Amino acid sequence: MATAHLLYGFLGSGKTTLARDLEQRYQAVRFTPDEWMARLFGENPPADTFPQHAAAILDLMRPVWTRCLTLGIDVVLDYGFWRRAERDQARRLAESCSARALLYKVECPEDEARRRVAARNGRADRSLYIALETFDVLKERLEPLHADEVFVTAIS
Repeated sequence: MATAHLLYGFLGSGKTTLARDLEQRYQAVRFTPDEWMARLFGENPPADTFPQHAAAILDLMRPVWTRCLTLGIDVVLDYGFWRRAERDQARRLAESCSARALLYKVECPEDEARRRVAARNGRADRSLYIALETFDVLKERLEPLHADEVFVTAIS
């Protein structure tokens, strides 16, 4: 049975590092929307168009990753899954493909996450630029996992 590996965690927590590891370990196809965003719209896309671009990327990815699952190929969804509704939808889609969904909670101390984001901002590797004040604003959008959500903890 194919598996959709769902990565939940905040900026700088180590999701993409884990996603790359899972990609190799399970010979899976990895979907990292931030990489697509940086490639299509630059490392620092305007805030006013970011939500529309992000939604378009997820819409493009969905039929590809669900097709992979239908074909029996594992996928790694390096999405963050900050909202419960997003996690539930991904679980339902995986199940509709006769696959299972496995949720990973990726976390690290906040000071380490901030350090990682700042270091990533200084590299030219096609990752998204995240201003430190944006880090604080976005942190408010992270919905904690609920007691009924089964997950594997990955501390990076």
